[in-house]
Amino acid sequence: MTITNAMRLLKQAGIPFDTSEYEVDESDLSGVHAAEALGVEPDCVFKTLVARGGKGLYVFVIPVAEELDLKKCAAAVGEKKVEMIHVKELPGLTGYIRGGCSPIGMKKKYPTCIDEIATLFDRIYVSAGMRGQQLIVNPEDLRAYTDASFVDLTKR
Repeated sequence: MTITNAMRLLKQAGIPFDTSEYEVDESDLSGVHAAEALGVEPDCVFKTLVARGGKGLYVFVIPVAEELDLKKCAAAVGEKKVEMIHVKELPGLTGYIRGGCSPIGMKKKYPTCIDEIATLFDRIYVSAGMRGQQLIVNPEDLRAYTDASFVDLTKR
């Protein structure tokens, strides 16, 4: 397993975490596929999405099988409207690629929201910063480290 920047940062902060790996299928980078490959329920595997509003960029962490509700997201960050950034912008803005975007260790610290369903789990899976590697962390530890808020963010 490659030690990622996200792993180093959590270790430096003294935050406990585990890791898990899965084989990447370049034809299916979906989080649901990742959950299946990891052998866990998709509800506890979270994807990291980046959106832009009038005041800047925002990070939203939601279950992999769910869809972001942009109106809820805008309200959560005090914007009239937010839109997903284009996938081509992701590496330049975050340092990560699609399928390997972690809420930990982006190039800059962006306001972050984690879907409130994360609070139902003792541990959740988020990208470790590269495809095929996941961090398994306590959602409250993740919230505290990223200075995030727990908010209802999805269309469920």
